[in-house]
Amino acid sequence: MLKSLQNSQVIQQLTESFDEDSAEYPLSLSTPAWRRFQRGFCEVMAVLVQRTQHDVVYDEYLMDSLTALLTGMSDSQVRAFRHTSTLAAMKLMTGLVRVALSVSLQRDNSQRQYEAERAKGLSRRAPEKLEGLLEQRREFQEKQEELENLMNAIFKGIFVHRYRDLVPEIRSVCIKEMGQWMQHYSASFLTDGYLKYIGWTLHDKQGEVRLKCLLALQGLYRNQEVAPRMELFTSRFKERMVSMALDKEPQVAVEAVRLLTLILQNMEDVLTDSDCESVFPLVYASSRPLAVAAGEFLYKKLLAPEGCAARREEEPREGARAFLQQLLSFFTESELHDHAAYLVDSLWDCAAPLLKDWPVLTGLLLEEPPAKGVSDHQEGLLVMILVASMRQAAEGQPPVGRVPGKKALTARERKTQAEDRLRLTQHLIPLLPQLLAKFSADVEKVVPLLEAPRYFDLKLYSTGRLEKYLDLLVAQLWNVVEKHTGKEVLEAAARTLSALCCPEFAFYSRVDSALSRFVDHLADKFQHEAAELLQSSLVEEEVVYSLAATLRRIAVFHSAHDLTPWGLLEPCTHLLRHAVETGEVPKQVVIPALTCSHFSLLWELAHLSSSSSGLHPGQVQLLGLKEKVASFCSLCQSCLVDSDAEVQERAFVLLSDLLLIFGPQLARGGEEALQALVCRAESTLQCQLAGFLMDHVFSHAQASEMGDEELQIEQLHQRRSLLAGFCKLIVYGVVELSAASDVFKHYAKVCREGKAGGKGTPCQAAPQVLRTARLSFFLSFQLLTQLLLEQGPAGVESSTFLEIRDLARRFSLLFGLHRLQNRSALVQLHRDGIKFAFQEPASPSSKLGLVNLPFLELLSEFSPRLLHPDKALLLSYLKTVMSQAQAGPRGELCWASAKVYQHSLSPLEDAGAPPSSAAKKRLGPAAKRRRRLDESPELGSSSLPSGSRLQTPLLTSTALKGKQPLLTLPVGPGGSSSESEAFVQRQPPLGSQHSRDAFQSQNQQDGSGLGRRLDRLILMEDEEEEIEEQESSEEEGEEEVKLLE
Repeated sequence: MLKSLQNSQVIQQLTESFDEDSAEYPLSLSTPAWRRFQRGFCEVMAVLVQRTQHDVVYDEYLMDSLTALLTGMSDSQVRAFRHTSTLAAMKLMTGLVRVALSVSLQRDNSQRQYEAERAKGLSRRAPEKLEGLLEQRREFQEKQEELENLMNAIFKGIFVHRYRDLVPEIRSVCIKEMGQWMQHYSASFLTDGYLKYIGWTLHDKQGEVRLKCLLALQGLYRNQEVAPRMELFTSRFKERMVSMALDKEPQVAVEAVRLLTLILQNMEDVLTDSDCESVFPLVYASSRPLAVAAGEFLYKKLLAPEGCAARREEEPREGARAFLQQLLSFFTESELHDHAAYLVDSLWDCAAPLLKDWPVLTGLLLEEPPAKGVSDHQEGLLVMILVASMRQAAEGQPPVGRVPGKKALTARERKTQAEDRLRLTQHLIPLLPQLLAKFSADVEKVVPLLEAPRYFDLKLYSTGRLEKYLDLLVAQLWNVVEKHTGKEVLEAAARTLSALCCPEFAFYSRVDSALSRFVDHLADKFQHEAAELLQSSLVEEEVVYSLAATLRRIAVFHSAHDLTPWGLLEPCTHLLRHAVETGEVPKQVVIPALTCSHFSLLWELAHLSSSSSGLHPGQVQLLGLKEKVASFCSLCQSCLVDSDAEVQERAFVLLSDLLLIFGPQLARGGEEALQALVCRAESTLQCQLAGFLMDHVFSHAQASEMGDEELQIEQLHQRRSLLAGFCKLIVYGVVELSAASDVFKHYAKVCREGKAGGKGTPCQAAPQVLRTARLSFFLSFQLLTQLLLEQGPAGVESSTFLEIRDLARRFSLLFGLHRLQNRSALVQLHRDGIKFAFQEPASPSSKLGLVNLPFLELLSEFSPRLLHPDKALLLSYLKTVMSQAQAGPRGELCWASAKVYQHSLSPLEDAGAPPSSAAKKRLGPAAKRRRRLDESPELGSSSLPSGSRLQTPLLTSTALKGKQPLLTLPVGPGGSSSESEAFVQRQPPLGSQHSRDAFQSQNQQDGSGLGRRLDRLILMEDEEEEIEEQESSEEEGEEEVKLLE
């Protein structure tokens, strides 16, 4: 049927029969079956050219007709035709390029044979052979011209138009195949006329297309014969290729760095120093593939110059020393001295043998005098590189914060990792005590060296009979601890000693006895100095300093080791009580004493928890521990009013942690025997904790005056930690919701400023729906009551009331998008709010009237979360209550709040009432679509025909089962749960006739008295829709990630 039609008629008929509304076609599907189809389709085009390359290709019928058809289809407006025809044409072009290359080689071979035969003498020349070779050369020339005509037709008719198609997949196909043409037939295609298309496409908006450009260029620059011919292209587009190393697409950036590495290898003096300096910092990138690519670039540019290669083969140690010196120079100039682990990880794939040359590394550190060209600062950097290489060899994982390229190690990699760990352990065990002895006084060097034993195969101490080196290591540990009082050094020493004090090792008793001797020394010193401090009124500074240093050491070691046998809790408690009563104890003593007492209580709890799994702990032990906890909490509570801010913050952190650990969850999970230890925070303590946050977290006056940016960041992190600790207490029910009102009052301000880490705390504080409802009701109620008490009825017109209303709107977002699941909780919230708003004053003679009516304005922020039938019945309930109420002297102002709430429940608020011009301007595209959906008949608009019925599958099953309630409401503050259930059961299903009649019968009187409040309501609801749309997209993204995982 199609044989008699022209190409345009065939395309028109195919277009008319194709479903243009469908976005799916074979090339757009990514299932395994369709991917196999795509591969087969491409193979068909390649086989077609291969099978016809000797005769049919040149018959001027098949290829011409196919080219004309594909050209016509590539201009179609149907994406499926355009994509399919372009892919077929590009694969056809690739096949023709291979044939043209073969013909070109045959033509050149024939030409050489002809010239060789012609160069012979007349007596040896064969005229027949010359004529045959000449004819053969002419035949190959004609085939070459025919193929060039076909390729020109495809290139000019399809490629020139489709390489800038709107569909990125089509552009990718064109660029990818062009790269193949240039690699296979560079004599014809490696010209500026073709290269310019790849150069232009480097600026494509789609990362997929830019990636194909880079891959195509890599194939060209990888060839050492082709790369010099790219000089003009490189000079024209070098700036763009260098900038693509910072591309927003990670894979594009990786391939851009690899491309620059090939340019560096095969084209001399093309990349300037400034170009290279823009790539070097990427070795510290969080993406490991990008960092590894940048590490290879750095290695080939600076660390592995051509002159050093031969020297490394002859003298490996000298080559390693030269490499390390170059690496130190770069590390010093980069000024990122805390990221040695990232630098080593970036260079590991290309320079692992040099980085694992631990004899050279330790030789440079132990060399006396220091090696030439290695300064004291560079020695510290060399120590960091040494420890980072040990960690990389022993663990085989990237540092924290860097996304790994692959998760699992192969069997060969695990074997190499075990061999490297054994080798470094054998080499470092004898040398580590020497390194600690040499650098024991330098904090920057001794901290990484203290981490080294954690990467050892510690069993080698006993299996290799190396206990003498273990004794030297422990002795150097005590030497370091006695020299330093800094938290960083002490924690590193405690972690190392904890790794050595493992009962599974044969040398456990040796290390444990050494630890006991050292703690005995510290405990005796602490008892003597504490007694001297308590007995004398005037204490010398040396005694205070020594006591503080001893307490710091004890506190840090107490965090990793059980020191309860030494009975340190009682003297620390006496010291703290003396500090609270007299205030004569310095803060440098109080802070470690608090920490030491805290860990003592935790170790005692750990003993009781372990014993509760077998025998039940004695009642005397439980009561004794509870008394100690109560006493310590009382001391911490007293320290919250200390004059020093550091003491207050430390007391707050320890107190919040202790209340959380000894909270209601302590007796859960099979630990019912510990029920007697559960501590309840009194109301005064809860208010004091909340007041501490108000003074130390939400007060930014002190931070704003400081000009040091690093100090501001550190203080911001500290405030976030304090706020997170308080929110945990709310989550686990240790602190009542009523105590959090003053804290969450600043929630909106914190969100606007982006400070104090308060953006996620209400969501964390109210994970359950009913808890969210109670939280919203109680906080809104308390804030409004506080405002009315301070400013009276006039406070409704203040800016503080607007902030409280904005806070209520943000709390309404916590209910999420699942309206059916939250239905009962929201209805209960509104009923309790209406009852509270129309509550009569306690005194019958009061002339204030209904002072709680402004609460309805706060309640209106939760109205958009209601279902439409719930809005209708709540509106009816509101009218009933309003008809029974009597307005007071300030009734007009109060009734305005009621009108605002009535408007939020009215169907006019969803469909009939036009938004203000300001609200229209604020509506984005997503919000406008949401508004159109709300106005559509599917959501119960009054424009539905009276006989129509909405499809509500989720409620149909409930209706068929006897109209059982969807959710069961808890007993609220204003009514019983049975009333709530009956209220929900009386609500009709979505789309029912009763619901539509209720919508159509609403009172549309929104008249005077509302003023700017109705406009403000509309503006806030529009903003709520925008935030809801954003949160919806974030939740969908999180659900997709969970499905992928």
